[in-house]
Amino acid sequence: MGINDEREIEANLQIGPTDQGMVRLFIMADGLEIPMDFSPDEAAEIAEELNAAAAAARKVKPRR
Repeated sequence: MGINDEREIEANLQIGPTDQGMVRLFIMADGLEIPMDFSPDEAAEIAEELNAAAAAARKVKPRR
C-alpha cells in the first residue's frame, strides 16, 4: 500500500500531550489502537511536514 492507495477504513485520530511531557498521536481503527509518542521537538517537525504537505496538496488538481 502506498501513499496514493485509497482504502475504505474508518479511523479516529486523537492528538494531545501526555503526563510524561510527550505528544501522543492515538489512532483507533477496526478494533486496533496505536499510540505513537513523540518529543515536543519531533512533534513540531511532524507539524511542519503536515503543513508542507497541505501546501503541496492545495496545488494539485483533484481527479474526478
